[in-house]
Amino acid sequence: MMLSKRTLGTPGLEVSALGLGCMGMSQSYGPADEKESIATIHRAIDLGVDFFDTAEVYGPFANEELLGRAIAGKRDRVVIATKFGWKIGPGTGSALDMKPVGLDSRPAHIREAVEGSLQRLRTDHIDLLYQHRVDPEVPIEDVVGTMADLVREGKARFLGLSEAGAATIRRAHAVHPISALQSEYSLWERNLEPEILPVLRDLGIGLVPFAPLGRGFLTGAVRRAEEYPEDDFRRGDPRYQGANFDANVRAAAAVREVAAGLGVTPAQVALAWLLHKGDDIVPIPGTKHRARLEENVGAADVSLTGGDMAALDAALAPKRIAGPRYNERQMAFVDR
Repeated sequence: MMLSKRTLGTPGLEVSALGLGCMGMSQSYGPADEKESIATIHRAIDLGVDFFDTAEVYGPFANEELLGRAIAGKRDRVVIATKFGWKIGPGTGSALDMKPVGLDSRPAHIREAVEGSLQRLRTDHIDLLYQHRVDPEVPIEDVVGTMADLVREGKARFLGLSEAGAATIRRAHAVHPISALQSEYSLWERNLEPEILPVLRDLGIGLVPFAPLGRGFLTGAVRRAEEYPEDDFRRGDPRYQGANFDANVRAAAAVREVAAGLGVTPAQVALAWLLHKGDDIVPIPGTKHRARLEENVGAADVSLTGGDMAALDAALAPKRIAGPRYNERQMAFVDR
């Protein structure tokens, strides 16, 4: 079980067909388990996964530090993607309780954030550097200009954007080639299809879908919002709440039906659907467990027929999914 390679963007960033989202190892999805998380990263490398996604805001800072420890001695075997763009400051508790308190993509802050990421990741360069969210206070031309300077200085190799809109993508790409857009995309969340995907393909930009398993719904292993701990992301997710939950469980049943017919798992079907959508798409399912990682990697061997794809497309059409993908505050940071 070894993964094939895909290329993100015309600049030529080559990565494994599936990556590993590392955020949940440090936040949002239950207690951290550093030993198992590091073992999962090492197992991923053994299976041919070389694309690891993190960000300074995950933790904050703790996730980059974890990844840096995990890849010690293995740097030449991995492609590191990380992100800047949040202003991180004290929360309501002590000064040690750091949290995102707004956006900040001023050029000086970009440089400060990247220096911090390099130190935490224990490396001298970032393979794919993303702006995490579009900052409406800073022209995207200034942001990408600074990122391009970091490429020329050898501190970054390729550039990306996260949750950017079509106009922003075009303006950014005019300054320096953008290799990838990271955004939520799955059978579960199809908001990119009308406008964003055509722009990416017109410009030759790859897509890195996060939450490719519908934040768990597409695996079938979900509970109602109130059954999760207070610090779990899903507790505040509108799609896990009330009548939305019931409607979404019904919609996701189609994935389980296709999986049963193929003798594979629902998660593998959901990832295979993405892989069949184009060679320019590299999903980054997140997990902190080796067994789940191995299941996800197995999706690369799942073949879906045109009939399977059509059935899934129809069963999980946008109108079948109940509730927004983020709450109102979080949606305000999405450039759409």
